[in-house]
Amino acid sequence: MSILKTQNLTKRYGGRPAVDNVSLTVEKGDIFGLIGQNGAGKTTFMRLITSLSRPDSGEISLFGETEPARLTAARTRMGSVIEAPALFENLTAVQNLEYYRIQRGIADKSRVDEALKTVSLTDTGKKKFKNFSLGMRQRLGLAVAILSNPDFLILDEPTNGLDPTGIIEMRDLIRRLSEEGITLLVSSHLLSELAQVANKYAIIHNGRLLKSLTQEELQEECKQALSITVDDVDRAAVILETVLGVSNYKQVSGSELRVYDKISDPSEVTFRLSQEGIRVAAIKEVGDSLEDYYTKTIGGAE
Repeated sequence: MSILKTQNLTKRYGGRPAVDNVSLTVEKGDIFGLIGQNGAGKTTFMRLITSLSRPDSGEISLFGETEPARLTAARTRMGSVIEAPALFENLTAVQNLEYYRIQRGIADKSRVDEALKTVSLTDTGKKKFKNFSLGMRQRLGLAVAILSNPDFLILDEPTNGLDPTGIIEMRDLIRRLSEEGITLLVSSHLLSELAQVANKYAIIHNGRLLKSLTQEELQEECKQALSITVDDVDRAAVILETVLGVSNYKQVSGSELRVYDKISDPSEVTFRLSQEGIRVAAIKEVGDSLEDYYTKTIGGAE
């Protein structure tokens, strides 16, 4: 079941597209990572989904609803933290949540304690929001977003500015919310950070969607391998299996094999193939780190 589906979603500012014909689908249970540099269009896209901005064209579907009145009702099943959380500096964590509970008409008073427990902020007592650390501020903003028990949660750069401990806490919290049945759309400019929690990804650059892929596809794209270019791939494959004991490999072109088994001494491969009369034109380590892959993807779109 699709929770969010956009079709050719577009938003322009001063004639320039901030979001340019973006079509993507978030399925129930996803932790969907939206990746892009600052200014790539991530926040604008999220503002369109949450109705903080109006699209110039395109369609938004939430929980299968596209008609305006039904779409408005569907948004009540959604929580979000976009940009700085709108919280009161001189109120405590409980007082801030009580304000939003009453404002939203949530009759169940226990939701305040439940939300604070979820984000591990039950022991802040009379400490005012203005005295919270950045990590605590981020978590209280998240508590506001989950106050109404949303089915879908949108988080814009939730680890931005956090120290390593805060990043780990936020990462664990995202996983826990997913385990509780909440579907998440999470943005970041760090692919390596999202790769630790997300199961699907979309790379956005200059407002355009460049790539959409699953966790498995990302791992395949970034897999490290030994690339061997030879004059006879069929015979080379036989030697790899029977002589060198290689089992995890694939042919990627008419002259190249890629070996994914760990080879401690690549020169041994060259030697064995040469012994069998196979000419090795090139042998090298290939594969991208997450950062390399991301840089290469957006670089190709310039």
